[in-house]
Amino acid sequence: MTNLTPNSSFSVTLRLQIPNRVGMLASVTQAIATSGGNLGQIDLIEQTRQESIRDITVDAASTEQAETIVQAVKELIDIKVIDVYDRTFNLHRGGKISIASRIPLKSVSDLAMAYTPGVGRICKAIAQNPEEVYHLTIKQNTVAIVTDGSAVLGLGNLGPAAALPVMEGKAMLFKEFAGIDAFPICLDTQDTEEIVKAVKNIAPVFGGVNLEDIAAPRCFEIEKRLQAELDIPIFHDDQNGTAIVTLAALLNALKLVNKSIADIRIVINGAGAAGIAVARLLRKAGAEQIWMCDSKGIISINRTDLNEEKREFAVKAQGTLAGATQGADVFIGLSGPGVLTPEMVQGMTKDAIVFAMANPIPEIQPELVPKNVTVMATGRSDYPNQINNVLAFPGVFRGALDCRAKTITTNMCLEAANAIASLVKPSDLNREHIIPSVFDERVSTAVAAAVKQAARKEGIAQS
Repeated sequence: MTNLTPNSSFSVTLRLQIPNRVGMLASVTQAIATSGGNLGQIDLIEQTRQESIRDITVDAASTEQAETIVQAVKELIDIKVIDVYDRTFNLHRGGKISIASRIPLKSVSDLAMAYTPGVGRICKAIAQNPEEVYHLTIKQNTVAIVTDGSAVLGLGNLGPAAALPVMEGKAMLFKEFAGIDAFPICLDTQDTEEIVKAVKNIAPVFGGVNLEDIAAPRCFEIEKRLQAELDIPIFHDDQNGTAIVTLAALLNALKLVNKSIADIRIVINGAGAAGIAVARLLRKAGAEQIWMCDSKGIISINRTDLNEEKREFAVKAQGTLAGATQGADVFIGLSGPGVLTPEMVQGMTKDAIVFAMANPIPEIQPELVPKNVTVMATGRSDYPNQINNVLAFPGVFRGALDCRAKTITTNMCLEAANAIASLVKPSDLNREHIIPSVFDERVSTAVAAAVKQAARKEGIAQS
């Protein structure tokens, strides 16, 4: 299964020298279209009576297709390709984030207060009253994004350096969507004890920790240990963020098909960190029939190869994913590309719900989904109903930091999911709109408010 739809992640800009003759630009756009590219912005850079230089942006479906498009343009007579820019690589060059001072230093007195000798007074104040660190430093609004690079996106164990671009991107999202200062911490170890130790050692700087792209089952123990041994909220976004947004989307999808979460049978394919967390939150929300599948099929009580987390969801049923989907109401994919076939989906119930969230290529392409599917969602931005964690984690941390919550509980996650779902008005709810846009400015505020209210109700808020 290939990535069928051109999108901006495989976007290139071609700088072309084009003769000023009728039809020359049209020949370029025709070559791009014939090669499967999606034409974007066209900018005129320079023009004379004889020729023009233009930047043409094109979305492709893969690196290979982008190369095919460029080659097709190069083969045009009288068209000169001056340069080709990979827009995604250009965006990342030099990194995507930086540190900026909050206050200016314009005089000797400014320097004396911000640094020595004046800063010594602040140090003493914190030493005498440790709670002052929340008022006199960045701790109150700073999150560590911690990874070991063992499960980067859907790409696997790439290591800490290769994980850094993802963590930088995550820091951008924290800032843009919730005003939180976050910093990537990519650890050069995949040993549980070393990771726990490292995070505990840097914790004085941060008001919270976002664990990211750490492989299962190690991630479960790391999160549990850190939450028990630190007094700041620990949130594994691959688990809890995914679970929150999945539940929010499912709550609204069920409204469309007029089904109750307690009555449906849910199949979850993928029993890693995200799959287990989603299953746990759905169960907490009232789901009673959850069949989980991994690469060996249904997680059955008869299997002897299950870890502790998988045993939590073992059922009497046995068989393959194909068998599990027969008669199922909901499919939630947190696995790999193309594992769900149209025939499997056809065997699901009337008004089936399919969340195929593998990235960048979903478990089944939306174009292939049978007619019995009423609601289809993916993790991608180029299809309707993108289930994106950015709807959850900025607001969750905003709320937790604002009320100084010591931890992030299941109830806080439930309320966050309900808050996200509530932002889609009944009059706006339809099969292609079950979840708010990631750019909906209400989301972070609504989630933060719900998280704060839940924290205070549970008695874990400190302010």
